Amino acid sequence: MSPRQITVLGECVADAFTEPANASNELALRVLPGGGPANTAVALARLGTPARFLARLSGDVFGRLFRAHLEESGVDLSYAVAAAEPSTLAVAELDATGQAAFSFHAQNTADWQWTPGELAGVDLSETACVHTGSLALVREPGGAAVEEFLAAAAPRATISIDPNVRPLLVRPEVYRARLAHWCALADILRLSEDDLELLLPGTPPEQACDIWHAAGVRLVVITLGAGGALASLDGERLRVPAVATRVVDTVGAGDSFTAGLLHHLGARGLLGGRLTDLGLDEVAEACRFGARVAALTCSVAGPNPPWRDQLAQLTTAGGA
Repeated sequence: MSPRQITVLGECVADAFTEPANASNELALRVLPGGGPANTAVALARLGTPARFLARLSGDVFGRLFRAHLEESGVDLSYAVAAAEPSTLAVAELDATGQAAFSFHAQNTADWQWTPGELAGVDLSETACVHTGSLALVREPGGAAVEEFLAAAAPRATISIDPNVRPLLVRPEVYRARLAHWCALADILRLSEDDLELLLPGTPPEQACDIWHAAGVRLVVITLGAGGALASLDGERLRVPAVATRVVDTVGAGDSFTAGLLHHLGARGLLGGRLTDLGLDEVAEACRFGARVAALTCSVAGPNPPWRDQLAQLTTAGGA
């Protein structure tokens, strides 16, 4: 079965990585196209899912980089907005384990300026799933317009949300105040263990799943880094191991996991509604596939998800 289209809504971010410079008073930066939703759209397209990206793309040097990267990966930009504002920049410093700490340059940039009019004309007739999250969902003035778009899309498409909490830009309590509403809108909630700690400090993952199920979301997947992933479908739970790989950095790993999860569900015709035909076995398979995609992303520098033919390079732990 050929997967139906997945529409992703959100930001592009220029990820600038620090590199050794030739002189002590210089700082060299290597810029790669990133941003959580953009990474997910790229990964979906490379895996073979028709992926459309709703973005506000600047005409500046970074915006041109984003557009080329997305188009080269096969992402449909037919509804992308040509924005007058500048692009968002994030400067990343990597620690010894490949984890990135970001500083953001995001004031009044293109990604947060969505208006209801820009989204009103989007045709979702071929879309099985709408995925969004991260900063575009929570930053004003555009966050409210994105929420309205999700509510309008829900009758015809599965809704997937990744909060991707960025406390340097938006206080965690702002996310907490909106999270119950997002769970009421969403069918799938994917987040990291870092997100969990920021949203519900000290709460065990299983208890967090139950809180979010009670708010309305059917499938919750919490990625746990080297600990794999915990998935909960209406309170039925399972754990999937991580895939062993040589880690260059973890940038974009969660976005790639989400793409793998959605691609796998979509390819089996399980997206397009309220997940009524979804069982725990399919969830386990989709999470194992997502873990493979994430591992390959970790094995290269920056948010550079694999193409479909690269997946054969890696098998899941234990031969799954």
